[in-house]
Amino acid sequence: MSPAVMFPTRSTPTASIVVPAYNAAATIAETLWSLLAQTFGDFEVIVVDDGSSDRTAEIVESFEDPRIRLVRQANRGLAGAHNTGIAASRGEFVGFCDADDLWMPEKLERHVEHLRCSPDVGISFAGSAMIDVEGRTLRVAQRPKLTGITAADVFLRNPIGNGSAAVVRRVAFDAIAWRPPHESERDWWFDESFRQSDDIEGWLRFAVTTDWRIEGIPGLLTAYRIHTGALSADIGRQFRTWVRMRDKIAALAPDLVERHGAAATAYQLRYLARRAVSLHQGGEAVRLSRASLAASRAPLAREPVKTLVTALAAEVLNLFGGVGGRLIEARLRSAAAH
Repeated sequence: MSPAVMFPTRSTPTASIVVPAYNAAATIAETLWSLLAQTFGDFEVIVVDDGSSDRTAEIVESFEDPRIRLVRQANRGLAGAHNTGIAASRGEFVGFCDADDLWMPEKLERHVEHLRCSPDVGISFAGSAMIDVEGRTLRVAQRPKLTGITAADVFLRNPIGNGSAAVVRRVAFDAIAWRPPHESERDWWFDESFRQSDDIEGWLRFAVTTDWRIEGIPGLLTAYRIHTGALSADIGRQFRTWVRMRDKIAALAPDLVERHGAAATAYQLRYLARRAVSLHQGGEAVRLSRASLAASRAPLAREPVKTLVTALAAEVLNLFGGVGGRLIEARLRSAAAH
């Protein structure tokens, strides 16, 4: 099924918000209400229904606000949904919000002001509060580095943080667009050959191939929903995909990967160890934690508490499991959010 992209004739909005949605019936309405509550009102919302089999499209169509548009396509994955939304967008600025996350009311206004006042900034982002499946605020948050962002920062820790944090200047984003030979419908901004690590690949390619700055603004402007069940994807496949992403960037920026590749690998392995703890996979968590320390001691030197808590959680979970595993997971979350 080709994307049913429609371009209304009304005046061009200042901003476009792309919402990729796959079987998101449980949360899409709450997400859309948070976007419609923005204090900056000159925007369009483009929901890309990526082959859902539930009521996602029906719920979106029930909203009568003319700023919301629905685009339906056969499943192409998150990168494919992002690309379709970007292609359909008409705003000077393009933001992204996953279909289970929320934007604080002032988020769009703050980013538009930031980008207008800083003409050399291509990507604006902010920190995120964490919420659980029920929408309750957790005691952890993503509070990333905001200024002086380099390609190494993106490679090592990805300060942008999650798929609902960034608002991008469209002209800057178009600098990384390309069209693969087999693509007949629209350009790619994110690489659709990656079903995971597609966002970090896009941000890294942006950082190493353009002169635009990446900069954050203060505040927790996104509510990022944590789904324990969503962590069940094959961890080994996640790591293999990340390695393929790293190798792709190495072809573009060999010095970057040569200098920081070991540390970036260690950070990724530590992140996956924490995922394994959340899944109560003690043996896998221990393997990943030890592999992280073997790859590089940079995470231990720069974030000793988070690294040691991860290692201890993995070892204790592997030994005791069960109730101990749930207590360890709570301790792990309280140490810091990835």
